[in-house]
Amino acid sequence: MAIKLKVPDIKGDECAKKITKSIQTMESDAKVDVDVNAKTVAVDTAASEETIKQIVQSAGYTIEGY
Repeated sequence: MAIKLKVPDIKGDECAKKITKSIQTMESDAKVDVDVNAKTVAVDTAASEETIKQIVQSAGYTIEGY
């Protein structure tokens, strides 16, 4: 399932790496694409959207509208 989240507090590549690592630690088969300029996280995974949102929040980031 493809999930796209707006994460307004992405600042740069370090944030992108941290989010990607957090998601892939919990969901090893997930394909993660973080767009630093658009401040979005796109995830292709079998996990639920709720699970991905919780992982991103656990990494210390807020999700717009969540």
